[in-house]
Amino acid sequence: MVLATAASAAVAQDATTVVGGERLGRPAVQVAPLAGAPALPVELTGRSWLVADATTGDVLAARNAHLPLPPASTLKMLFADTVLPKLDRSLEHKVAPAELANLGVGSSLVGIKENLPYRVEDLWRGVFLSSGNDAVHVLAHMNGGLARTVAQMQDRAVALQARDTHVVSPEGYDQEGQVSSAYDLTLFARAGLRNQDFRSYCSTRTARFPGGVDKTTGQRTAFDIANTDRLLGKYPGLIGVKNGYTTGAGATFTGAAERGGRTLLVTVMHPESQTKVYDEAASLLDWGFAAAGRVEPVGHLVDEPADAASAPAEAPATGVVPHAIQQAHHALGPAGWTALVLGGALALWAAGRTRTRARRLRLRPAAAEAVAAPLAFARTGATALGGSTAVGGRGRRRAARALRSTVRSARRRLHNHRA
Repeated sequence: MVLATAASAAVAQDATTVVGGERLGRPAVQVAPLAGAPALPVELTGRSWLVADATTGDVLAARNAHLPLPPASTLKMLFADTVLPKLDRSLEHKVAPAELANLGVGSSLVGIKENLPYRVEDLWRGVFLSSGNDAVHVLAHMNGGLARTVAQMQDRAVALQARDTHVVSPEGYDQEGQVSSAYDLTLFARAGLRNQDFRSYCSTRTARFPGGVDKTTGQRTAFDIANTDRLLGKYPGLIGVKNGYTTGAGATFTGAAERGGRTLLVTVMHPESQTKVYDEAASLLDWGFAAAGRVEPVGHLVDEPADAASAPAEAPATGVVPHAIQQAHHALGPAGWTALVLGGALALWAAGRTRTRARRLRLRPAAAEAVAAPLAFARTGATALGGSTAVGGRGRRRAARALRSTVRSARRRLHNHRA
């Protein structure tokens, strides 16, 4: 059984170095009530749960906070926290058939069609509202592929000190050895909510999603999607964040709610039944708001290291960003392409002259940097200029051909300089 083997395969944290405090490594319920503190809810069946103050990081109560369990779609919080900052939300991407291959049997899908374009922001709504594994796979391919994305997610987990998490697939589908914990999932939610786009997507209740092409009219259709989070819009002050369910994981849920100027985070993993995950999360939030200031913290959510939080997002892999230039056909009008052609040509010409002079002065590192900058500009032009949709015309295609010709010519000149 995936649940048992995954949990037993995980390496337990040493009691003296438990992330967030020693008490969070204990299996029993951990709570430290003061006078007048309310009692914890009686009907709590989750194998692991945690409730914490999102601002201070104080863990108000927990059970098996670091127990590694299959996370189901709550792992999509880590996927979004890793990939969302790297892709321009207005970029339009045509979905290739290979990007929808190898989706797990029974995967939740938003309904993406191959060979049709989708905006990145629509794909993210498919991730957060419909928990669409198809949307995750498309975004992961845009980020450089599934393997690259999984590696980046694991790196992100390490940076957040989420030591219980082992990533095998980006969408949380049951995989041998794929685990996280109530503590780690709460860290992912806390980090993700600092991103305004993340916060907006996870709090969206309904949206229109692009459909196929109507064979009669030739027009693109659209349909409504609704957030599968059953507490959103029902629990007072709920912000988001993500729910999940698989055969191996059972039900999982991480939520954030705001009341009276206080924001609480709650995670519940693997209760006795799927529907109980929402009831138990809501009861823990109710308790947390009532208990705030009346309990001593039993641990804390570690803060993201400053160097990790300020590090620039890694660019998508080579071969993905040039696709953004292809998509600029949908993003830039003739005037924009003219500016891009002239700017790129001038930058490359200047780089060539700089490299020649640098070679004469034996300043090769500086010359290399001068060449790298305009080439990076040429590769990322579409995204950097922030285009969204569609202005067509022959002028744009002529401008695109001119740009490609300019880049090839500039590269030949640079090669001659190197010779």
